[in-house]
Amino acid sequence: METKNKGFNSKLIHAGGIHDEKGSAVTPIYQTSTFSFKSADHGARCFSGEEKGYIYTRLGNPTIEDLEVTVAELENGYASLAVASGMAAVNTVYLSLLGQGDHMIAHNALYGPSRGIMEKLYPKYGVESDFVDATKIEEIEKAIKPNTKLLYLETPANPTMGITDIKAASELAHKHDIIVCVDNTFCSPYLQNPIDLGADIVLHSMTKFINGHADIVGGIVIAKEKALFDELKYVMLNMGFNMDPHQAYLVRRGLKTLAIRIDRAQESSKKVAEYLEAHEKVEWVLYPGLRSHPQYELGLSQMRGPGAMISFGVKGGIDAGKTLMDNVKLALLAVSLGGIETLIQHPASMTHSKLSPEARHESGITDGLIRLSIGIEDVEDIISDLDQALSLV
Repeated sequence: METKNKGFNSKLIHAGGIHDEKGSAVTPIYQTSTFSFKSADHGARCFSGEEKGYIYTRLGNPTIEDLEVTVAELENGYASLAVASGMAAVNTVYLSLLGQGDHMIAHNALYGPSRGIMEKLYPKYGVESDFVDATKIEEIEKAIKPNTKLLYLETPANPTMGITDIKAASELAHKHDIIVCVDNTFCSPYLQNPIDLGADIVLHSMTKFINGHADIVGGIVIAKEKALFDELKYVMLNMGFNMDPHQAYLVRRGLKTLAIRIDRAQESSKKVAEYLEAHEKVEWVLYPGLRSHPQYELGLSQMRGPGAMISFGVKGGIDAGKTLMDNVKLALLAVSLGGIETLIQHPASMTHSKLSPEARHESGITDGLIRLSIGIEDVEDIISDLDQALSLV
């Protein structure tokens, strides 16, 4: 079925569509490491690329391909690569585009491991990096060097919710022949399509909204053009970052409800954000759906909705954050996001506790910052849970 001109929900259900000869309504799990050939000549044609055929699951598998075709279509890209984790997606991009003597610019409030490996691991191989406030285009421009090869953005940023102007950043980068990659995990393809705004590569931790059920780990990289896709594919295949067929099957199943899950969580998020903004023990709230967000208008222009992620500051710093964490009952105290359950975490005492206070504040991670991923529970129950926990702060 041709789905290019169908609506988003129709694409979620029907894109990909790699079925077997027995007429399965969904793509089966091809749980195999290797595939047999019809003949020696058939094998030769498959290896040479003259004929499409499956050889070995690390190189390609129908179940994984079904997921890749679907997500590439949702992101309006040329093609995509499903990989074993979000960090496998990040490293596929880094290893494909950066080498000795190259330089990368990224948002200073980047997902911790994405920044951590660039600061601790990649310098061993001669790669330089600078982390700037990418919500300010002038800060990106000031950081550009003759050897800058990659602009790596995450918008909204994790966990500060800062929004980068993807179109303006891409136009600036392309003037200097710099490739632009956007981590679109917080939005998913439902709310934002960076390729349409000028980006060259999009990646997701599919562990989050795309899968949506907190039961797998996975990632995906989508390229705008074939030449770039081929570079990424070579690295992914030869580094062994590939996804497992059963993992791909579960993600594809979760993906089918992406829009209705986000619609429900997003509706609740607006109510929760408004509740928090009016609470006496909350200093500030950052949610793209509130007019108080510094990039509210930009969010409206490049996102189709504000999403289900909220950051807020609780009065009382680290101790107050810990008290809140220790007293929620419905929300799960956990560091992931994008699932059907509401998750809460306190970066200063959890994910970023090993950073110095100075390093945290440089990235906008204040002592009282709380990150909320709103699930699909009844919103009254989410608010009631926060209310009883905040009363103890």
